[in-house]
Amino acid sequence: MKLRSDQLLRHACVVLAAGLFTATGNVRSQSPPPAPPPAPAPGAQPSQPQAPTFKPEEIEALVAPIALYPDSLLSQVLMASTYPLEIVYATRWVKANPKVKGDEAVKAVADQTWDVSVKSLVAFPQVLEPMNDKLDWTQKLGDAFLAQQKDVMDAIQRLRAKAQQSGNLKTTEQQKVIVEQAPPPQDGQSAPASQTIVKIEPTNPEVIYVPAYNPTVVYGGWTYAAYPPYYWPPYPAYYGYYPGAAFATGVAWGIGFAAAGAIFGGCSWGSSEINVNVNRAASIDRNFNRSNVQGGNWRHDASHRQGVAYRDNATRDKFGKNVPGANGRNDFRGRDGVGDRSAAGNRGRDNAFNGVGGGSASQRDFDRGRSTAQRSAGNRPSGGGFRGGGGRGGGRGGRR
Repeated sequence: MKLRSDQLLRHACVVLAAGLFTATGNVRSQSPPPAPPPAPAPGAQPSQPQAPTFKPEEIEALVAPIALYPDSLLSQVLMASTYPLEIVYATRWVKANPKVKGDEAVKAVADQTWDVSVKSLVAFPQVLEPMNDKLDWTQKLGDAFLAQQKDVMDAIQRLRAKAQQSGNLKTTEQQKVIVEQAPPPQDGQSAPASQTIVKIEPTNPEVIYVPAYNPTVVYGGWTYAAYPPYYWPPYPAYYGYYPGAAFATGVAWGIGFAAAGAIFGGCSWGSSEINVNVNRAASIDRNFNRSNVQGGNWRHDASHRQGVAYRDNATRDKFGKNVPGANGRNDFRGRDGVGDRSAAGNRGRDNAFNGVGGGSASQRDFDRGRSTAQRSAGNRPSGGGFRGGGGRGGGRGGRR
């Protein structure tokens, strides 16, 4: 009898468990499915991860070949680097008009549609031609300056301090080196990276000399193995021919250009701003837009970008809106390097000049500019045979 009761109890438990399982399953089957994710708004672009910012050592590698330029010329190179396609146009003009130099060259391009910073560089072909031959470097420099302007200015000051400590940055017949206390930060500004700032000015404001140097020498060595400095030997057309050993020990001073009329910019190291003298700029560029200068400080004009893609979303959102060609451009990829850097630190880098588009005409212009740069780079001396002027402190250059 007891056995029969136990069997009935076990049977009841099994039936009860089965009923609970069935009931649970019914409840679950009756629960509404989770709501699908909301559909993206019409025309919205999928979000993309933000490109990493440039590291301090990477920025130093980018500015290494220009950090010792006079402040005024340096400021105009930084501005012009944000308009790489117009650099191609200006270089093409210089090559087609080799006898027009200095201030006369600037006057001759007054009616061109390029940005005033690009126009000013026709007075300095020893600066403009490398920017064209090394377009990957030019665009990366411009990208860094647009995204991290203060970091770029700070990197230049760090390199100047290193050159000065190594005995390779001093006052000469060509330049004045001025060391000042860094001004205290203004409201909303971060503290300066250094307690002192190093300024470089032409000794004679009417004649501008552009130094050429090997960054691994002039800065007392280079400690960033992962980011060797960009570098190219001085072009012999502007720096003459000197033994390699002489250039390897210091700074080469080539031809001085009478180009005071091409200067309109300056560096405000305390605020990490680029200053613009609007009257001088307007005298260079008849189409100069004064609204692009705010409080005396330069602001990037996206209309001169001419369809060249911005590097990251933040920069594109800041400058690329409402600009023809900024959206829907055809990517231009597979670009070969335009002249490799020499042994001071060559290494493979990703192509920087992606996204030239906004129309087939723009792409064809860049293709022609690239071909010209490749031919030009192929005719340039590279490697160990440094050609330039002067030993430590440099030799006295000629004047044009």
